[in-house]
Amino acid sequence: MLTLALIYLGAALIAVPIAKRLGLGSVLGYLIAGILIGPFVLSLVGDQTEVMHFAEFGVVMMLFLIGLELQPSRLWTLRHSIVGLGGLQVLLSTGAIFAITYYGLGLAWQSALAIGLMLALSSTAIVIQSLEEKGWLKLDAGQNSFSVLLFQDIAVIPILALMPLLSFLPASAVDGSNHSLVSDWSAMGKVGISIAVIVTIILAGKYISTPIFRYISQTHMREIFTVFALFLVIAIALLMQTVGLSPALGTFLAGVVLAESEFRHELEADIEPFKGLLLGLFFVTVGASIDFGLLAENSLLILLLVVGLVAIKGLVLYGLAHLFSINSRQRLLFTLALAQGGEFAFVLLSLSRELSILSSQEANIVTLVVALSMVITPLLLMVYDRAQKFQKSSAPAFDKPEEIEASRHVIIAGYGRFGQVIGRLLKAQGYEVSVLDHSPSQIDLLRRFGNKVFYGDAARKELLEAAGANSADLLVIAIDDPHKTIEIIDIARKHYPNLKLAVRARDRRHAYELIRMKVGTFNRETFDSALVLAVESLKLLGNDDIDAERAGRLFREHDVESMNLLAELWGDDHSYGVAIKQRMDDLTQVLAQDTEAQDMFNTCDSTRDPNKANEAKEG
Repeated sequence: MLTLALIYLGAALIAVPIAKRLGLGSVLGYLIAGILIGPFVLSLVGDQTEVMHFAEFGVVMMLFLIGLELQPSRLWTLRHSIVGLGGLQVLLSTGAIFAITYYGLGLAWQSALAIGLMLALSSTAIVIQSLEEKGWLKLDAGQNSFSVLLFQDIAVIPILALMPLLSFLPASAVDGSNHSLVSDWSAMGKVGISIAVIVTIILAGKYISTPIFRYISQTHMREIFTVFALFLVIAIALLMQTVGLSPALGTFLAGVVLAESEFRHELEADIEPFKGLLLGLFFVTVGASIDFGLLAENSLLILLLVVGLVAIKGLVLYGLAHLFSINSRQRLLFTLALAQGGEFAFVLLSLSRELSILSSQEANIVTLVVALSMVITPLLLMVYDRAQKFQKSSAPAFDKPEEIEASRHVIIAGYGRFGQVIGRLLKAQGYEVSVLDHSPSQIDLLRRFGNKVFYGDAARKELLEAAGANSADLLVIAIDDPHKTIEIIDIARKHYPNLKLAVRARDRRHAYELIRMKVGTFNRETFDSALVLAVESLKLLGNDDIDAERAGRLFREHDVESMNLLAELWGDDHSYGVAIKQRMDDLTQVLAQDTEAQDMFNTCDSTRDPNKANEAKEG
C-alpha cells in the first residue's frame, strides 16, 4: 500500500504542475499521470477497479461542498433548469444513443437501452472541476451544466432500479446480484424508505447537527471538528448506499441544508483537502484504466464511437441550450462541458456485467469509450478557452465612432465598481456623462440594467473624440490597468490639452507614476475605504469619535505628503527603504504628539467649563 501511495502521489507531483504550466489544467495533468503509470505504459500499477471505487468518494465530497455553496432558495431558483433541461438531456441523449446502437449496431434492445442510459450521463467530477478551475462555474453555461449534472445524479436512482429488468439472467439470479439492504422489499417499500431517509437527512442537518457542532467547537480541538465533518459525510453516504440510493445525492442534500449553518466555512475548510486529494486520485485511476491494448486492436471502431458519442450528445446539448435561451456566447461551452461519458457509467457497466446485459467485450469497449471521452473533455475546454482569448485579443468589434454619443461635461473610461460610483454621483448632480468600457461582459451587464454605455477603448483617439473629448470638461480614467491608464493620459494630453483629468490609481506604485507625470487629481482605489474602516476600528476600540476622526485626518495628510516625497526616490531601493522607515517614525511621533496635546488640553479645560472645552475640541 505504501508503494502504491508513493507511485500515485509521485505521478501527480510530476505531471500536474507541468500540465498547469503548459496551460492544460490540473484535470488533464492527473489523467496524463494515470496514463503514464497505468498497466499499458509504465505498468507501475495494475487493475484500477478497487482504487476507483475508493476514489469515487471524492465525487461525493465534491457534491457536499457544492451543496454548502447553494442555499435552499438558490436551489429552488434552479428547479426549472434541473428538471426541464436536465430531464430532457437524459431522455433525448438516451433515445438517440439507443436508436443508433439498436438500429445501427444491431444490439439487443436491452443492451442498447442500457448503453443509452449509461452514456447519457456526464462526468460530474471532470465538468465541475474544470469549470471551477477556469472560473466558468458561475457563468450561465456553468450554472446550467451544474443543473444537468444534478438531475443526472438523481436519475441514477431509477436507472439502477431499471437495470435488473434488462437482464438476460433468470429472475432468481438477478435478485441474488442486488446487494442492497432493501433489495427484497416491494417497490412501494423502497420508495417509502427512500423518502424517509432523505427527510431524516434534511431534519438532522437542520435541527441536530448545529448543537453537535457547537458542542465540538467548545472543545477547541480542530482535529475533532475535522473528524466529525468526515464522519458526517461518510455516514450519509453509507446510509444512502445501504438503501440503494446515490451517496452523492445524499451528501449534496446535506450540504444544501447546512448551507445556512454558522459552521459552513469550517466544514468547507475541513473537507476541501480530502476532496481535492480523492478527486485527483479518481482522475489518475481513469487515466490508468484506459486499455491501450484494446484500443490498438479496435482503434478505428473506438475512435468512431468516441467521436460519435461526443457528436450525439453535443447536438442534443446545443439544441437544448438554444431552446432554454442559454447565453448565445456560452452555448458551445455548455455543449463541450457535458458531451462526455461519466463516472457513474463505470458503476452501471460493472452492474451490466453481473446481470449479463452486456458481454465482457462490449463492456470493455464501452468502458474505453467513456474513459477516452472523459480524457478529451479538458482538451476541448482548453481549445475553447484559447479560442475565446484569441477572439478577445483580435480586433474587437468596438462601437463605431458615429454610434457613440458625445458628452458636453464628463467622459468616464472604465465603468466597473470604481467608475460606477463616480458616474452615479456626477449624474445625480446633473452632469452629462459619456461612458466607454472595453469589457464585453461588463457592457452586457450594464445595458441589461438600462445603463447607457459604449463598447470602446478610450486609448483609441477616434473613440475618445467621439465621446466628446474636444468639448468635454473632464475625463475620468477609472480602469484597473495601470499601463492602459498611462496610455490614455498620454493621448489625452497630446490631443486634448484643455481636458481635465481625474485618475484612478491602482496602488502606491501606480500613484508614483502619476505623480511623475504631474497628474494633479488622482486617488488610490482602496486607500479611502481602508482609512474609513481604520477610523471606525479606533471607535470600536473605545476612542472618542472626534479623536478617531482627527487621527484619520492626520494619517491621510501625512500619507499624501509622504507619497509626494517618496515618489522622487522610487527606483532607488536603498534610499527608498531608509525614507520609508523615517516617514513611519515621523507618523508615530506626529500622532503621539497630537494625543499628548489633546490630553493636556482636555485636562486644563475640564476644570473650567466642560461644554466650552467640547466646543473648542470640536472646533
